[in-house]
Amino acid sequence: MKNSARIRRAALATGAATALAATLFTAAGAYADPAPAEAPDIDVKAVKGDLDQLQSIADANGGNRAHGKAGYKASIDYVKGKLDKAGFTTKVEEFDNGGAKGYNLVADWKGGDESKTVMAGAHLDSVPAGPGINDNGSGSAGILEVALAVAKSNLKPTKHLRFAWFGDEEDGMVGSKAYVDKLGADKSKIDSYLNFDMIGSPNPGYFVYDDDTRLEKVFKDWFATKNIATEKETEGDGRSDHASFKDAGIPVGGLFSGADYIKTEKQAKAWGGTAGKAFDACYHQSCDTSKNLDDKALDNNTDAIAHAIWELSS
Repeated sequence: MKNSARIRRAALATGAATALAATLFTAAGAYADPAPAEAPDIDVKAVKGDLDQLQSIADANGGNRAHGKAGYKASIDYVKGKLDKAGFTTKVEEFDNGGAKGYNLVADWKGGDESKTVMAGAHLDSVPAGPGINDNGSGSAGILEVALAVAKSNLKPTKHLRFAWFGDEEDGMVGSKAYVDKLGADKSKIDSYLNFDMIGSPNPGYFVYDDDTRLEKVFKDWFATKNIATEKETEGDGRSDHASFKDAGIPVGGLFSGADYIKTEKQAKAWGGTAGKAFDACYHQSCDTSKNLDDKALDNNTDAIAHAIWELSS
């Protein structure tokens, strides 16, 4: 009887120790840093819905959304309304150029370390000649839907998140220069700036900015998982708003689907489409409408933006 009692007590002690270890393991697991959440798939139909709205705005305002015109201010109001409803803190910053008032829209998401701010931006203005749906409604709508996905997911980023829609890019990055100039010493708080100027070109390419190797890698790695070849963006470098940030010493990255230069045979083999034709034959023309888009490129690039925002802000 004494032997049996000792065996039972030993067994009970072992079981208790095992249960305690399991409890401690579970508790430790509960307080361990969770793996970063994956970015959601962005519905390209939602992006195209925004572009249809920008087209309607242009149609109602002389066929364009250019700096100093009513169509541009209406575009700002449309984007701001959606962000306000989603819970972003928004502000419209004014600047002047060419005797006309311009506007930048800046939207901040709650939380995150503001000394390490991740920004995504696009220019919202068109040229006077047309509605500017690929250039640059596409980038503007893409980051808008990513921002709305941040809100819908109630993302709690480690780094602060900011989105911006710049005015008067078409006259030489006027809006983004005004924004960066106002930053002053706070420019050191910008961890990275990602620019998206044309992401739905009808004869598309997949170009990745190569200005910063860390940011370039985020995009290249994502496209590699989708078996999509990429090239370094060199043709348009310095022609969009990232130049304002780069000149201020801020790390920049971004995506581009091609403008008025010609797709090569090699590029057509890698990406499809038509060699010998421009990536966007309607670049800066009246035919840059909601029909001047490639849905697949728009979808892929918007999902890549979401991935970068989730990864870089975690």
